[in-house]
Amino acid sequence: MAPQACSILAKWVGALRSVKGRPVPRRTMAPSTAWSLLEKQMFPPRTTLAALAAAAMLAAPLAQAAGNDVTMLKLATNAGCMTCHHIEPGGKGPDGLPPIGPAWREVSAKYKGRKDAADQLTHTVLAGSNPYESHWKGKVSGLAMPPNAVAIKEADAKQLVKWILSLEAGKKS
Repeated sequence: MAPQACSILAKWVGALRSVKGRPVPRRTMAPSTAWSLLEKQMFPPRTTLAALAAAAMLAAPLAQAAGNDVTMLKLATNAGCMTCHHIEPGGKGPDGLPPIGPAWREVSAKYKGRKDAADQLTHTVLAGSNPYESHWKGKVSGLAMPPNAVAIKEADAKQLVKWILSLEAGKKS
């Protein structure tokens, strides 16, 4: 198998939390280990080389998406976003109350199709929101989003908002 395809498979498998219910170490796998894991657990024994090559080509976008998720979650965690927000709806805040801020999949669904969504949300991240104009009343326990310009750079906020808006309702990361 080509080294590039093997590298893509290694990143893809490394990004998965488990394959067929078996845990995969979070460390980077050697390409041969990833290939062996995929070959033994995900494909029948008589799989053709063409099918394996097709799987390698399909793995490239998944590896990029998984890598982007990890990067964005690290950025969000370092900026303090994960203190108030969850990705998936239904999370609980302190003392079992509703979460402090809305889940990002809910934010994505609410702003889907709006042309000004990225600019508006980036402004909210940096400048904060008005507690008297909250459109999340009853769904979250926080009154307003505080300004975060000291915690995150504008370019990073734009990148994070773009990622949040790309999340699809109902699909798990």
